[in-house]
Amino acid sequence: MIHRELTQVIESRLFNSKAIVLVGARQVGKTTLMRTIAKALEAPVLSLNCDDPDTRVQLTNTNMSELRLLVGENKTVMIDEAQRVENIGLTLKMITDNFEGVQLIVTGSSALDLHSKINEPLTGRKLEYQLFPISTKEIVETYGLLEAKRQLKTRLIYGSYPDIIAHPGDAKEYLLQLTDSYLYKDIMSLDGLRKPTILNRLLQALAFQVGSEVSLSELAQTLQADRKTIDRYIDLLEKSYIIFSLHGLSRNLRSELKRGRKIYFYDNGVRNAVIQQFSPLEMRNDQGALWENFFISERIKHNHYRRHFCNYYFWRTTSQQEIDFIEESDGHMKAYEMKWNSRKKVSFPKAFTEAYPVDETTVVTPDDYISLLV
Repeated sequence: MIHRELTQVIESRLFNSKAIVLVGARQVGKTTLMRTIAKALEAPVLSLNCDDPDTRVQLTNTNMSELRLLVGENKTVMIDEAQRVENIGLTLKMITDNFEGVQLIVTGSSALDLHSKINEPLTGRKLEYQLFPISTKEIVETYGLLEAKRQLKTRLIYGSYPDIIAHPGDAKEYLLQLTDSYLYKDIMSLDGLRKPTILNRLLQALAFQVGSEVSLSELAQTLQADRKTIDRYIDLLEKSYIIFSLHGLSRNLRSELKRGRKIYFYDNGVRNAVIQQFSPLEMRNDQGALWENFFISERIKHNHYRRHFCNYYFWRTTSQQEIDFIEESDGHMKAYEMKWNSRKKVSFPKAFTEAYPVDETTVVTPDDYISLLV
């Protein structure tokens, strides 16, 4: 069992009159985490799985009398896959407002569905956390530092989903099944999405452009679709926890690129599954892109689990000066350059360090990255 970093974070916030909302992609371990928390509680727990049709009916347009019978003497109510229930936000609000001393914990796979149904009813009544694939710290704490270092190349290719870490021999088959679930079960079920071929080709194009700036106009032209469609599909992919964007930092210099965007995958394995490329690292020409995607996604996990809230950027000028990754928090910045080859010399542009309040500049290589993630 891999101990998840969010366990203690969530346990420290229980029974404070707010619902706990746990979101994240499919198969990252939300249900397992919820059950782990439930086992540690001495009070009675009611667990409801909304994959079950009867549970969905019970929670849809319910009333207080029915809810009181359902909750009974339980002091914790856990609702899994809540986005499957119509009007779930109103039901969650009723539980939060009317059951004093009862802790509500809710999970959901799709940010788009879940947020649209609970954000307004639960305004001011919830604490929300995102669960990611297994983090570097979780691997270090479970397997030890030496094994974490040994797993790096595997994680760059096959990613960090719990089942991948636990069953590396089945990694390729599992990832291909997982990406099918992403594309055709969650996203394709959304209203108004009628072009699965374009969506699949878009994901492939984004996978090949990891670490490079993305042009929506060029993507639209390549995929023979209009720009608004491409923009909408990228938004859906972000809300489904498949990809995330970094925007260019531009505040001081005329030479800074104003509208740049880079797109990364939350998990390297999903990225490689989209293009069905699982060749060993030594045989690939995208080592740098895989390393960049890996470290940035790991750093985002690290900050989120510590409740260290940051804005994330990259930086580039018209003269091709650039910085891979920038974290900004409370007016202070940390800048990172990712280099797979640890012998390569790197210097940070003076134009950047003189124009912005930079506290740290760090070159990140496979030799020294772990200290930045644990």
